[in-house]
Amino acid sequence: MKLVSWNVNGLRACVNKGFVDYVKETDADIICVQETKLQEGQIALELGEDYKQYWNYAVKKGYSGTAVFTKLEPLSVRYGMEEDEEPEGRIITLEFEDFYLVTVYTPNAKRDLSRLDYRLEWEDRFRSYLGQLDAKKPVIACGDLNVAHHEIDLKNAKGNHNNSGFTLEERGKMTELLEAGFIDTFRHLYPDRTDVYSWWSNMPGVRARNVGWRIDYFIASARLSPNIVAADIDCQILGSDHCPVRLEVTF
Repeated sequence: MKLVSWNVNGLRACVNKGFVDYVKETDADIICVQETKLQEGQIALELGEDYKQYWNYAVKKGYSGTAVFTKLEPLSVRYGMEEDEEPEGRIITLEFEDFYLVTVYTPNAKRDLSRLDYRLEWEDRFRSYLGQLDAKKPVIACGDLNVAHHEIDLKNAKGNHNNSGFTLEERGKMTELLEAGFIDTFRHLYPDRTDVYSWWSNMPGVRARNVGWRIDYFIASARLSPNIVAADIDCQILGSDHCPVRLEVTF
């Protein structure tokens, strides 16, 4: 089974930069996107009849939002972690026979860290939510988690200590998540691989020099580790300030 996750940073713009071509070439079973920045009815996305589409829109226009395109028929679909919650459209959960799939766009702490307290509280609720799902069947969670976990996961670790996305608090929450029975699938396969990132700032020349961060993940229940066939990052794919990340898993 092939899965893709991509923060498209505006799906309409990404479609104009080759999104549909990438979907066709990759031919994944499930495609998850974050930061769609859409409201209902603002796009007619033609991916073919094979893909069923599920959308979670933010209340705020042009902000956040997630979607899942799947060839597999889900048993159930849930939006947000709790009923009548997640006005920012950050989470979609699909239940399948053998696992839960969760796509997530984790809140950013903001450059001045003004949203750090909210971010940390949100992380605790998200970890609890994944734990509840994991108690029923294995979980695959993917998306923009807005954190580089270790120094190996960004180019300039020294210069970014305590910056948004690399604070000790945010990194600690990722550690807590993994210690709760989950694995970072990419690091599971490539514990020492360097200079592989999924996001680059829009400053001139940054992406060309590969001064990036790895903040997009496939997280899986630890008991799925024998099922993981491949985990890759398509660094060469343009269209967003993020690139797609991929996972191949067997059931």
